[in-house]
Amino acid sequence: MMSQDVRSVPALELGRYLGLWHEWGRLPLRFEDDEATDVTARYSLNDDGTVTVDNRCLDAQGEPVQALGEALPVDGHPGRLRVSFLPEKLRWIPFTRADYWVLRIDEEYRHALVGTPDHRYLWLLGREPHADEAVVADFLQTARDQGFDLDSWITTPQTGRVVEV
Repeated sequence: MMSQDVRSVPALELGRYLGLWHEWGRLPLRFEDDEATDVTARYSLNDDGTVTVDNRCLDAQGEPVQALGEALPVDGHPGRLRVSFLPEKLRWIPFTRADYWVLRIDEEYRHALVGTPDHRYLWLLGREPHADEAVVADFLQTARDQGFDLDSWITTPQTGRVVEV
């Protein structure tokens, strides 16, 4: 099942991708509670061309959690970013950035499927907190077509609020 190559989108308008996204679902992550709710990601462009990644959620105990990171666009591959959540002073260390590939995005930039080329991580994001089941099914089929195993897929509970920290 994992033999398929993961393919990022051939074109991505970073300016349109920026802003707030709600996580509709994900594969399990070692750094996020399986029971996390109201998960969001906000992307903003910095003057130096990097992108600030501001991830927020409520953890399993209902406590607000924030992870701030930095993404670098990959030259020649518009749909690919390299992301680090290390403290700012340590981000210079080689091999500490993770792949973050946009695998599919709709024309309106309302829904995005993001994953890693090793099939370990996958997220389905939407601009609205509540998912459209037809969109979810369609985008998850794209994930299956690229070789992702969705047996452990987690649907993220969303109340519609953005977590304040």
